[in-house]
Amino acid sequence: MPVHTVLLQQFPLLKPLAPEVLERLAQHASVRPFARREMVLTKGPAPQHLCLLLEGSLQAVDFTLEGREVGLYFINPGDYFAELSLIDGQPQTEFVIATSPTQVVLLPAAEIRPVMFGTPALAEAVSYRLAQRIRAQISQRQLLSLSNPLQRIAAQLQILTAGGTQNIRILKAPTHQELAIMVNLTRETVTRTFQVLQAQGVLKRQGEDLVVDGEKLDQVAVKAGGTEK
Repeated sequence: MPVHTVLLQQFPLLKPLAPEVLERLAQHASVRPFARREMVLTKGPAPQHLCLLLEGSLQAVDFTLEGREVGLYFINPGDYFAELSLIDGQPQTEFVIATSPTQVVLLPAAEIRPVMFGTPALAEAVSYRLAQRIRAQISQRQLLSLSNPLQRIAAQLQILTAGGTQNIRILKAPTHQELAIMVNLTRETVTRTFQVLQAQGVLKRQGEDLVVDGEKLDQVAVKAGGTEK
């Protein structure tokens, strides 16, 4: 069932498109719901859609040869994914799992691909987003080289807050288990560390959100790094 163009206009990626182009895409788009922990994309054959997250939260993961889950990055509402395979037609490189009840807008690759390559503003936005994601994954690998759990978790929070220095609100923040997957620690270690950070006024929970004092977080990260042996 086609969607309304107003829905597509909610996504920053599609804002440069002319109304008639959005109307054509809307005729081919669809919305699919996913339950929490349901697999949205699997690693393997190239997806046949560009996926845009309308509601909920997602986590991209992969698995080691031993079957251990490794977190790669989070996907927030308004963002999109599966663009790499859309560009080169190669297989999907990671799994994408819903971390909450989720709705995803699906745009068929056959419809959105020529629009993307034929619209300079859209091509530039996708290129910029890919660069951001590559840099984020480089930071994620560097994070895993830190031996101090507190410093590792602080570094992950710095990534989530984009290095902000004021009170930064992380909407529908990842659970301790989801963070544990990202930083290769146990959930119990993450929980203990959060208790320490809360006691120091670095962060606080507000419903599903997390409010982080960026300046205090930076201080904790530096201090933790200085205690490493």
